[in-house]
Amino acid sequence: MPQAPIDTDITIHQLTDDPYPIYKRLRAESPVIRVEAVKRTFLTKAEDCRAVKDNPELFSSNDPSTPMEKAFEAHTLMRKDGEEHMRERMAMTPTFSARNLKGIWSLAYETHAHAYLDRLPRDEAVDLFPTLAGPLSARILADVLGIPDATDDQMQHWSQALIDGAGNFGWFDEPFDRVAKANVEMNECIARNAERLRADPDQSALSVMVNADDPIAWSQIVSNLKIAIGGGINEPRDAMLTILYGLLQNPDQLDALKESGKWTDAFEEGVRWVAPIQASSRLVMEDTEIRGLSIPKGEVVMTIQASANHDEDRFEAPEQFNAFRERNIHQSFGSGPHHCMGTHMARLMVGKILLPLIFERFPDMKLVAPETVVWKGFGFRGPLNLPVQLN
Repeated sequence: MPQAPIDTDITIHQLTDDPYPIYKRLRAESPVIRVEAVKRTFLTKAEDCRAVKDNPELFSSNDPSTPMEKAFEAHTLMRKDGEEHMRERMAMTPTFSARNLKGIWSLAYETHAHAYLDRLPRDEAVDLFPTLAGPLSARILADVLGIPDATDDQMQHWSQALIDGAGNFGWFDEPFDRVAKANVEMNECIARNAERLRADPDQSALSVMVNADDPIAWSQIVSNLKIAIGGGINEPRDAMLTILYGLLQNPDQLDALKESGKWTDAFEEGVRWVAPIQASSRLVMEDTEIRGLSIPKGEVVMTIQASANHDEDRFEAPEQFNAFRERNIHQSFGSGPHHCMGTHMARLMVGKILLPLIFERFPDMKLVAPETVVWKGFGFRGPLNLPVQLN
């Protein structure tokens, strides 16, 4: 049986700057291919990505060569399987219950959203990345995690440091140096708040974990919070900016949504169109095959959900933003045991609260110089700016 072909031309910089044309070519020509720059076998078709995620026995989350462990200074639940993974995952689950989402966190988010929208100037251009999407996502996450004394700037800096470190597949020095300093600050903040929450518990993730009848190890409590800091800001932030960009570039769709109120459809399309988390790694536990190609035990495959979400076999005109897309079964939140824990929170906060609120407040908002919007990221992707005129 032939092995997967090897590509030596694709670079990490190309994947960071503009990966979608590359994925389109790979889907058509080599949907299973080893990319030497990343030292992983890419899977670019939706069927293969889903099959791998849903088979943790054959495709383990414990990627031995990931930079995540160095970045997080821990073997996190993201790289664990079975009972060990589930115990650490369940430690935080009570915080994200439907009751807490409805009774605590949605109210807190709406309060914060009003406050941050109040700060935005009317009748002038403003970049929504640093003025709204980033700080608002940071503020609610600090509350949910139980570290409310962390500032918006600190939360965003820590999140980006963790993301850049975990996605540092080139093993460059600077991202690791930056995340090492951020880890010192996070460790101090988490320990300080843990002491406070032992005396005065609430429903935050840190409180739920430290006050559990049978708590997980302190090292894993800390790494759980860091996982949430890393993913809990960029996903809602990038989703918010991507959706706003898509709607402002398609005013007919925006007008129809204002009439129908189906804002959650726009949310689902935004995270399909540009997946905030673009790729995930899995370790092959036994010799296997994918699409007739031999994948040996010990190989690391990378499910490219960004590509799966653009698979022509699943989506018509996938490169277009279409909030009215039917059967939008995307893979942006993963599947199987590692399905994103924050999925319902992101849908609630961005899809049901923020989108209708911002267009109610600024019904004639316009995108300023859309050609200046910069998109970046291989492992995690979103716009780095969103200049708008608020009217």
